[in-house]
Amino acid sequence: MALAPARGTPWWIGLSWLPPLALKGLPRVGALALATGMTAFFRDPERAAEGEGLLAPADGLVRQVELRDGRWFVSTYLALYNVHVTRMPCDATVVTQTHVEGPHKLAFADDAHVNERMEWTLDTPHGELEMVQFSGAAARRIVPYVGAGAEVSRGDRIGLIRFGSRVDLLLPEGVEPAVAEGIRVRAGETVIAR
Repeated sequence: MALAPARGTPWWIGLSWLPPLALKGLPRVGALALATGMTAFFRDPERAAEGEGLLAPADGLVRQVELRDGRWFVSTYLALYNVHVTRMPCDATVVTQTHVEGPHKLAFADDAHVNERMEWTLDTPHGELEMVQFSGAAARRIVPYVGAGAEVSRGDRIGLIRFGSRVDLLLPEGVEPAVAEGIRVRAGETVIAR
C-alpha cells in the first residue's frame, strides 16, 4: 500500500512520530500505533479506472442510491480507515465551488446534510453533475485542490476531507448508477455510474 502523503496533510502529523522515539515499553507501542494510523489516514495511493463510466469520487460504503426528480443520487460514507482524497468522476469544468459553514454531526446521520460542506457544480460531457463533500464529527476541514473555472480530467484528485466524512453525487439526467447500497467503492477506480 502506498503511503505517500496527500496534498493538504497537516504539518503536525510529522510531530506524531516524536513520542514513539521518546517513550519505552507499552506506551511506545501505543504511540507508534497512533502515529502509524494518523499517517496512513492521509495516504494518497495511485489509482486506475476499472472501466468506462463515471468513477467513484470517494472511497467508502455506498449508503444511499435513490431517484430524485429524475436524477440519480448516490451517497458514499467514508470511515476513518478509508482514503480521504476525493477524485473527479469524469472530465469536467468546475462551474461553481461553494464552502458552506455548518455543524459537525456524524457523517452517516440522516441530518448530516447540514454539516460543513463544499458544494460543487460541474459541467460534464454528460450534463450537469453536482457533488458535495461533507465534513463529519471528526472531519473539521475540506481542502480543495482546484477552484471554479478549473478543467479537470476523470480520476484527477480534487480535494481532501480530513477525517471521517461523506461525498454525495447528483448524477446528470440519463446517467444511471452502476452500484447499489452496501457496495464498497474506491475513488478513481470503481465505476459508479454509466
